[in-house]
Amino acid sequence: MEEMVDLEEVYRDARGRMEKVIEYFRKELSHLRTGRASVSLLDGIKIDYYGTPTPLNQIASITAPSHDLIVIKPWDKTIFKAIEKAILESDLGLNPSDDGEVIRVPVPPLTEETRKNLVKQAHKIAEEHRVKIRGVRHDANDHLKRIKKEGHVSEDDIERLLDKVQKLTDEFIKKINKLLEEKEKELMEV
Repeated sequence: MEEMVDLEEVYRDARGRMEKVIEYFRKELSHLRTGRASVSLLDGIKIDYYGTPTPLNQIASITAPSHDLIVIKPWDKTIFKAIEKAILESDLGLNPSDDGEVIRVPVPPLTEETRKNLVKQAHKIAEEHRVKIRGVRHDANDHLKRIKKEGHVSEDDIERLLDKVQKLTDEFIKKINKLLEEKEKELMEV
């Protein structure tokens, strides 16, 4: 019976690792710019704040008051230029401007070509994460096969768990495909 716990542990570990892949995939997709303003668009931006690279959302309040504008209100007025520079140097293609109180970041609508390129990028990111899910499945299968070689567990139990891990893999690949489909739809909206 103790070996059975080991088998279920392999499954739980695989599930946990696959959930982390999905979580990271969601985060990666959120960084892809859509035609709408979103505070998450600036998540990857770090500012040199007194010699320390600091995430923008830790040194300013960020809002998206409309579908085409992000407003940044830094808590320290001495960092306006550093924030503008970081946004300009990002690959987001945004042009911030400040009025001494806030930094306004207009989010222009995407061109058809840009949308198509972003969809290609989303597909590439999705495939990378599908490969990661399959890698987790491979690790779990290897672990189960090692347990089988040791002879502590029946072949039927191993086969049952291998099948269970495959179904888990299929479930998580479907999740990636669904998230990709939603992002593609969002990117292609005009």
